[in-house]
Amino acid sequence: MAEHHEMMGGKLHVYKRDNSSNWQAAAYLHGRNWRVSTKEDSLAHAMDFAEDWYLGLRGKARNGELKSGKKFRDAAKHFLHEYVTLIQNERNPVYVKGYEINLRAHLLPFFGDKVLSEITPGLVQEYRVKRAQTKTHLGAAPSRSTLHKEIVVLRQVLKFSNRQGWIPYVPDLSPPYKASGKITHWAWFSPAEYKQLYEATGKRAKEPLHNRHRWACEQFHDFVLFMTNTGLRPDEAGRLEYRDVSVVKDADTKETILEIEVRAGKRGEGWCKSTTQAVFPFKRMVERNKPKPSDRLFPSKHHHRELLNTILDELKLKFDRNGNRRTAYSLRHTYICMRLMEGANVWQIAKNCRTSVEMIEKYYAAHIKNTLDASAINVRKRRRAKPSESPGEVGLADTL
Repeated sequence: MAEHHEMMGGKLHVYKRDNSSNWQAAAYLHGRNWRVSTKEDSLAHAMDFAEDWYLGLRGKARNGELKSGKKFRDAAKHFLHEYVTLIQNERNPVYVKGYEINLRAHLLPFFGDKVLSEITPGLVQEYRVKRAQTKTHLGAAPSRSTLHKEIVVLRQVLKFSNRQGWIPYVPDLSPPYKASGKITHWAWFSPAEYKQLYEATGKRAKEPLHNRHRWACEQFHDFVLFMTNTGLRPDEAGRLEYRDVSVVKDADTKETILEIEVRAGKRGEGWCKSTTQAVFPFKRMVERNKPKPSDRLFPSKHHHRELLNTILDELKLKFDRNGNRRTAYSLRHTYICMRLMEGANVWQIAKNCRTSVEMIEKYYAAHIKNTLDASAINVRKRRRAKPSESPGEVGLADTL
């Protein structure tokens, strides 16, 4: 330390670090050390601040308001180290990175300096209110699912703290209102809208605005066809290499399809079998790019995003009728919805798309009319005949 001064009979210390111009204050109270930056470069002002701060601590100690124990910031640091170490081979690195982003960007600024025992259901509700009042880069409040992901990370840190013995139990973090939200479907393209889209991308591939963009437009057209006929997630397609894709003759359907080895997806590694319509755009990319086995199919995903937004704006298809924004993910949603409309088995779709039947039934099948069987819905139970009715009267009543 560059300088050090004692106050209050040695109970309070004011000091300056070698690499800082501001004075710090420190005191030992209630079984632990307390420190704070005075944010003052004047010693006289720093001493006044330190004295007020120390007397405030004494008052909180008398009233039982002074909490001691592990802080959320320290618990989050230890949790993240354990989580990344144990889960790195089981989940997508992007998913794991999301935990760190949620902690750094949202949870630590609010809970970081709180002692773990101070994190109560009431404080968590204050966090929800604060987040609901903030605006995202799109100018809207965070969505319900975004806030839910943040609370999941918060709960994981508190569970870790409970396992370490830093808190006796994990508080109830469930929201007091709207425990079950409205189920809405994800944005997709209806068959008519999808036809509009691929006709527009095909036209752009044949007649680009500038000839130097021809390759990008041709790649983008094949990207749309490939994605809508495989059901891959955009991040899965972005990491896909040519050696991961094989053109095969399917033994069950006798059709030529693509067998795709999906690597490092949201659910880890898996397999995907495409429809026959994915074969031609893949062969066209092979012929166009003359790739090495380790080359990626879609190396310029950011350019695809720009082209997609441009064409959707031109077609006025950027939003569906419910105001949901369409993105590259909507091509995956379109694949799933079209498979359901064709009567495909839900379990097989879930397996092929590396998701769960529950997710498909919740976000896709709920709004596909083809999944409703009118013959099973409009069942009429035969009414029993009363003792006084004749068989002919019963038949007449059954027709009403």
